Amino acid sequence: MTTIPRSGTYVTVLAVLGLTHLLNDLMQSLIPAAYPILKEAYDLDFVQIGMITLTFQVAGALLQPVIGMVTDRHPAPYSPVVGMMFTLSGLVCLAYAPTYAMILVSVALIGIGSSIFHPRRPGWRAMPPVAARGWRRGCFKSADRRAARSARSSPR
Repeated sequence: MTTIPRSGTYVTVLAVLGLTHLLNDLMQSLIPAAYPILKEAYDLDFVQIGMITLTFQVAGALLQPVIGMVTDRHPAPYSPVVGMMFTLSGLVCLAYAPTYAMILVSVALIGIGSSIFHPRRPGWRAMPPVAARGWRRGCFKSADRRAARSARSSPR
């Protein structure tokens, strides 16, 4: 069996993609961590907090397959950047949200950013073969595991 040498450029791209994936997932984990702060600051009840969660999940989960189908037909190599910008704008809006409606808009922006960042068929799969597809997927998915561990261990 012959091994394919790993080009430094592709490994660097995968490392950057993995890091941005980690950052995106960490930013998303801020929403549940902020529930106690939002509940106290805006005098929210549990139904309103549930609506925040519903808005975030619907914006992220329902748009992800649609955006994935569009990017499968029309490749968009800069879509992760666009997704991160939506997430950033949502976080900034959330930080300065004066009303409950603005909180909902903010978490919707974060959900849209997540759906753009996580399309159905990520562009890194189409990269020239550096190594086995499993290695690339493992490099990218390890960010999910790290973000999930960080979210669980964050003080609330």
